[in-house]
Amino acid sequence: MNDVSIRIPAAALRMGDAAPDFEARSTQGPVRLSDFKGRWLVFFSHPADFTPVCTTEFVALAKAHDSFAALDCALLGLSVDSLYAHLAWTRAIRELFSVEIPFPVIEDPSMLVGRAYGMIDEAAESSAGVRATYVIDPEGVIRAITHYPLTIGRSVEEMLRMVAALQATNSGEKLAPADWQPGQPLLQPADEKAQNEADWFCRREG
Repeated sequence: MNDVSIRIPAAALRMGDAAPDFEARSTQGPVRLSDFKGRWLVFFSHPADFTPVCTTEFVALAKAHDSFAALDCALLGLSVDSLYAHLAWTRAIRELFSVEIPFPVIEDPSMLVGRAYGMIDEAAESSAGVRATYVIDPEGVIRAITHYPLTIGRSVEEMLRMVAALQATNSGEKLAPADWQPGQPLLQPADEKAQNEADWFCRREG
């Protein structure tokens, strides 16, 4: 049964694009992406339920749920498996690891959401390409996109750092340096004169 509703974008999504709204069934009832407007959102996908790497990710994300909530950031998962498989998987996680999954997981059996978001190639017959993360701001704009291969689990610590850094630099008046952590100093953007000098240097060295 396919209860997913979404409009497919005309072009591949990029940072700065509006996140396509959709409606789908989830482990916590019907969900619309626009329900999360006004908050930050980490929307992440995984290839299939009951897989080893995805299970470790879900356990780690569940344990970090309060840390995301402290940033006023919601979590939303996606898999092409059915809602019934999601419910069985989250129940198995609870029984095996004593961890409750506090965020909704939507079903995408037709892969419509996965294709709309570029998680799955249009010609793909399976969900093997799905391990993507989208950080969406309170206005519904995609601010960051990451893709991981099937063999490597995502860093939840980096997901938290990404959200915190996006919030800290949201005004555009500050920059987050490499390995920045919340509470550390931010950088000032280069002024126009310094930027022109840097451009000239790059051209000269090139």
